Parts: sequence; C-alpha cells; structure tokens
Amino acid sequence: MAANSDLQSFVETHDRPFLIVDSDNRIVAANKAFLAAYGATLERVLNRTCHEVTHDNPRPCHEMGEECPKQYIQETGKPHTCLHVHTHYDEGRHVHQVRVKGFPLHFGQGSTYYGELFEELAVQPEGDGDRHCMVGSSKPFLSSLEAMKVAAGSEAPVLIQGETGTGKELAAHFVHRNSSRTNRPFLTLDCTVLTKALAESELFGHVRGAFTGSVGERQGLFKLADGGTLFLDEIGELPKSLQSKLLRVLETGEFRRVGSDRPEHTDVRVICATNRNLASEVQNGRFREDLYYRLACLTVSLPSLRQRRDDIPALAELMLKRCMRPGEPLLSLSDGALKALAAHDYPGNVRELRNILQAVAAHADGTRITRAQIEQTLAGQPVITSTPIPAGTSAQQQQPRPAEPVRSEALADLERTHLAHLLNTHAGDLTAVASALGVSLRTVYRKLNRYGLR
Repeated sequence: MAANSDLQSFVETHDRPFLIVDSDNRIVAANKAFLAAYGATLERVLNRTCHEVTHDNPRPCHEMGEECPKQYIQETGKPHTCLHVHTHYDEGRHVHQVRVKGFPLHFGQGSTYYGELFEELAVQPEGDGDRHCMVGSSKPFLSSLEAMKVAAGSEAPVLIQGETGTGKELAAHFVHRNSSRTNRPFLTLDCTVLTKALAESELFGHVRGAFTGSVGERQGLFKLADGGTLFLDEIGELPKSLQSKLLRVLETGEFRRVGSDRPEHTDVRVICATNRNLASEVQNGRFREDLYYRLACLTVSLPSLRQRRDDIPALAELMLKRCMRPGEPLLSLSDGALKALAAHDYPGNVRELRNILQAVAAHADGTRITRAQIEQTLAGQPVITSTPIPAGTSAQQQQPRPAEPVRSEALADLERTHLAHLLNTHAGDLTAVASALGVSLRTVYRKLNRYGLR
C-alpha cells in the first residue's frame, strides 16, 4: 500500500483539480489546484468523503440521483467521465459546474484507489450583483453550458438557438466573458427594432451627407467593437440585402461605411442568436445559405424551461433577490409555491418566470410567498396578500371582494406597475433599474417604450 506522501506526490503531477479517494469515498490526497479552486486546506479535506467536500451532502452522489464515476468504475473496472451532471460547492458556497473524469488507480496488491480529475465548466457568484449570472444544474442546462465553453475557446462565429426567453443574450455574454476577448468591448444589436437603413448605419457607420439628416459621421458597431465581440440578436430578422454585407465582414474583416468607397478593417468576433429555424428560412429563400453555414460554425442550443424544471428553485431564488431593494428582507417560496411554479408550462421560458416573480414580489406584504399567490398570478387575477384584518372590522367588511375577471394582459399590467415602481425607487437611474430587473439596459429602453413610461 502506497504511503499518503506518495499519493500526494502523485496528485501534484496534475495541473487541474485532482483528488484520490478510497473505496469508502474518503479523500486520501488532493492537489494544490483543487485546494485553490475550492478555497480549502489539505487538513480540511483529508479523510472526509468526496461528496461532503464537493457537494456539501452527507450522502453519496448515486443515492441523490446523480451519476458517480467511482460507482461505474467499481462495476466495470473502466475509466468513466460524468458529463454535465455535477454541481459542486466550494468553501464560500460558490457554485462550480464541472465535468468529472474518474479512473482506477492501483498501488500494489489489494490497494485500489480512484482518481477524480475536475474540468471546470463555470463558476457562478453567490451574490446577485452579476446580472449576467447563469444558474442551473440540470442535465439540459449543463449540456448547453459545455457547448458555450467550447464556443468560448474558439474565434469562430457562434449561433445561439432557443425559444424566446431562454436567455440567449446571457449565453452570448457567457461566451464573451470566458473568451480571450473578455477585456474588450461587447456590443449588441437587436435586429428586430431597426429598419434596413438604420441597421446598415448601426452596423457599418456612415459618412457626412450619406443620407438625409446625416449631418455628421458615425462609427458603426463593427468599428466600435474592434478587438471584441458583436452580438446580433434575432439574426433571422436581418434584411436579406444586408446579409451579403455581413458575410463579407465575416469572411474578410472588411466593410465600408454608408456613403463611403473607402474600405475599413475590423477584428470582431460575431455571436448571433435566433428563435427561428434558420435552416427552414434558408429553404424558404428568406436567409442566405452561405451566411447560415458561416454563422452556424459553432452552435449552442438553449433548452426551454420546460426541459429544465429542476432549475426552477435556483432560478426563482436568484430572481427574488433581484426584486428586492437594499435592506429589504428577502422573499422565499413555500413548498406549495414551488410546486405551482414547477407545474406551469412557461411558453415565455425564463423571462416569463421572472415576470411572474416580479409581479408577486411587487404585491407581497410578508416574506413568504404562498401557492395561492402564485396560482392567482398565473391565472391573471389580482394577488391576494395575507394582510391581517384590522380589529373592529365589520363582518360585511370582512367579506372578500369578488375576484376580477381574468385578463390576458394582467401580467403586462403588473410588469408595468413594477417597472414604474423601480423607476421611482431609483430616481430614474435606468442602469440601476436594469440591474434590479436582471436585464440589459437595452431591454429596459424597450420596456419603457412598450409601456409608454418616460
């Protein structure tokens, strides 16, 4: 049997987080990379079980429904990789989403250990200050997260696909933040809100006198994002006449401002997103085939919320934190409220979940959200709070008022009210409002226009 010093020397040959556990799941060696990643000391982790240290769980992974590489190795004697399934916690309660590679280690007769090598997919901050934080530990979510990490390691264009409200802009931010361009600009163009002329000017810029009203020159997004990333949201809406110009930039890095014959050059990484089936758009002649294949070099498919219902509790917790002003007590969901949220179909996906929670939070008068409040909001009814009836109220006054008729626009009304409340709370500071809502500043402007708020 090898001495612990030998095992410790062995794990230090790896530059990524690496553990050795025995047949009882107890850690017998951990390298410096693991200790640094998880903010622990060797004394803190030795002789403790791996599931206690990395999962903060007293029971082994396989008993909690997660895939365990060690269990597979014991059954087959072969190395095994757990893909997309493990969510680990470090000493600071930060979430680590990882891929675990396990393999058997033999040190003399009768001495079998199990090596576990960790490959980080992402680290999510515990606090709510990062409005671009992505949360989840379900298999569909972690599968898409791994695809984002692959995309982040490349310079090729990326196409992010998913239903409306699945978080395509968040995914684009993730790819940028984890790429070599992380310290360079990240700019966004929503292809649904601009006319062809404005879209061309936004992308490529224009010179003085290029069109009526152009009294000065303008640098386009391709110039402003030089060295960084340009995110084209809903690329399927881009006018076909501009698709050829976009293809040229992708192929050569060359473009011309509107009204200019002088070529300019840029080094921009393009990420696109769409809720359309672009392959069908190509077949129907609405999208250029050559551009489609150029953009779809790397693809990331985001799951709908219906496919990742296990992530609803974690998402809800984060969203409720963002609804609260500094100093306010945090809201929590009862078990019944969580069950009601889990049973909903969410055609609007994560964005719809956020709107529901914002509506409930705006009317909450306690710190505990009930199932009835969630169900009434889902039904489009006014939220009934648990305010106690003042002493001396007559029996007639105690009778509840009849519920208002169900209105399909009820959630929109509640969102408008909540947005107006945040505008007042933050004295019109739109950046603060965007942070409180957990959305981009562009989205706040869009909502202000939608609801007629100034």
